[in-house]
Amino acid sequence: MINVALYHPQIPQNTGTLLRLASCLGFTIDLIRPFGFIFDDKKLKRAGMDYISTANYRIHDSFDEFLEVCSGRRIIALESNNITTMHHDFSYKSDDILLVGSEHYGFLKEDLVRLKHMVKIPMLPQRRSINMAIAATIVIGEAMSQLGLYPLGQ
Repeated sequence: MINVALYHPQIPQNTGTLLRLASCLGFTIDLIRPFGFIFDDKKLKRAGMDYISTANYRIHDSFDEFLEVCSGRRIIALESNNITTMHHDFSYKSDDILLVGSEHYGFLKEDLVRLKHMVKIPMLPQRRSINMAIAATIVIGEAMSQLGLYPLGQ
């Protein structure tokens, strides 16, 4: 199953929302430190509700640790700058990891250059970005659809 990775997440509600989604759809979330919040933050718990306890997630202390643990798997960054491959034109594989950047700054340049695969979500001109949790949901939905992972639980 495809994983979602959150690079330096800053907003607990976004992380909680994606942990809830992971619990409901059955994917794993990789959380890459540093975080902009304490992991037991009440806002995280409010967004994730009781689903956090049923979500599969791993916490990595650094981007290097994440890359080491996930070596051998394709990592696809969701990026909007100078990327021509649209998320719906990319061919996903079942062991891919979708990497979503920090809400405040995306990716550090020294980490972004280490990634080979990047996709973007098409937006209207003059728009900067889509909320990180929503962007991840759009792309995970496309990947699961391409891979025939719907319907779940039937």
